[in-house]
Amino acid sequence: MVQGTMSNSGKSFLTAGLCRVFMQDGYKVAPFKSQNMALNSYITKDGLEIGRAQAMQAEACGIEPTVDMNPILLKPTSHVGSQVIVNGEVRGNMKAMDYYRDKIQLKADVINAYNRLSQEYDIIVIEGAGSPAEINLRENDIVNMGMAKMARAPVLLVGDIDRGGVFAALYGTVKLLEEDEQQMIKGLVINKFRGDVEILKPGLGMIEDRLSIPVVGVVPLEPLDIDDEDSLSDRLGQTQKGAGVDVAVIHLPHISNFTDFSVFERMEGVSLRYVQKAGMLGDPDLILLPGTKNTMDDLQWMRESGMEALILRQAEKKTPVIGICGGFQMLGKELEDPYGVEHGGSMRGMGLLDMRTVFREAKTRTQITGTMERGAGLWEGWKGREVTGYEIHMGTSENLGGCLELIRLSDGRLDALSSEDGSVLGSYLHGLFDTAGFGEAMIKRLMAAKGLEYGSWSFDLEAHKEQEYDRLADLVRRSFDMKKIYEILEEGI
Repeated sequence: MVQGTMSNSGKSFLTAGLCRVFMQDGYKVAPFKSQNMALNSYITKDGLEIGRAQAMQAEACGIEPTVDMNPILLKPTSHVGSQVIVNGEVRGNMKAMDYYRDKIQLKADVINAYNRLSQEYDIIVIEGAGSPAEINLRENDIVNMGMAKMARAPVLLVGDIDRGGVFAALYGTVKLLEEDEQQMIKGLVINKFRGDVEILKPGLGMIEDRLSIPVVGVVPLEPLDIDDEDSLSDRLGQTQKGAGVDVAVIHLPHISNFTDFSVFERMEGVSLRYVQKAGMLGDPDLILLPGTKNTMDDLQWMRESGMEALILRQAEKKTPVIGICGGFQMLGKELEDPYGVEHGGSMRGMGLLDMRTVFREAKTRTQITGTMERGAGLWEGWKGREVTGYEIHMGTSENLGGCLELIRLSDGRLDALSSEDGSVLGSYLHGLFDTAGFGEAMIKRLMAAKGLEYGSWSFDLEAHKEQEYDRLADLVRRSFDMKKIYEILEEGI
């Protein structure tokens, strides 16, 4: 099990790296996280929802993601509440206090999911959440030491040296645990290290002496293109405009599945940035409205912050605006929530599409393909071609008559609408831009409009992912004492 001294210490990253190493060494390996809190989620082939980090880790293992890898997913809807997803299906919205009071009832779901995996795989790499030293949450814990005990899993404790105070974080975390829990920690890992490891060695010796736990890895801070899990992602810190085509993603308070736009980061001549404040928007070549866990609240934020007014001004100038999922819903004339799924009541939309959205109690969850029945704007020229993606939404959107309907899905439903002039576009399909050649075709049009040369850039997403997972495994092998890791696996607790 991989636990951390804090959130964003690198647990997901190193779990994926260990998964890849074990897979390369010939083992059948799977990831597991009993409870994940994240807005970036993934839909499995059987239409169930899990955290995106576990889907990424499954890819590193070379296996298909399943719901057993993440039986509980919490998707924050406010500062004090989340949508609770159990075994891939929505259980309801709960306040944090209510969830923590009742979560022990979910212990059976966690154990059953873990046991199913353990019957099929040689090694399971379990990821913790936050820190095991959050002593106010220790009672009925099912995600850190409580999970380690259920699985009888030896623990590696990861600290982030890039933030500073790593030795205090490691020491304090261990010493806040119960004695039997301290004995379960078999190795310490220092992550995100910059500089010469020789300078670090005196500290490594001291922390080993004080805790009687070996340091089994010092991992350099190395850039890798691996899917990020949540709003702590470094990607969201990209705020400065660069050269070439300027693509602005609106950083909504409840932004979700921002991995939809990762493809643009990899394109030569594209500057992708995340805009948190109205004054940062400027005059971009393309505006992207991402998914969100709370469409109506985030639309209200856009309205109050002045962001909506600036986007509407850009739309008047025919700057292309594209919305995905919740961002798509915002573009319409009206949003209605008769069942209190999100906000309750009704709200005026941005009015850029002649469309109305009604939130329903049932969530649409599916991986799906579709055919572009007609093109428009940046999607012109794609008529007759196939697109792929996945849906995670609780609303249905109706064309009120003034929109062009673009995509016919494989199950017969319509998706994707545009304004008549094609300058405003929207779709429910996450991952749409990962369709081979689709994002590339959009950028070519934007570059041509600016008189820029696109060049010969081409991109194979699957090959790129495999390359990055192998690079991650190489990093783990260079940084960890893998002989010691295998000894820990054999000895257990």
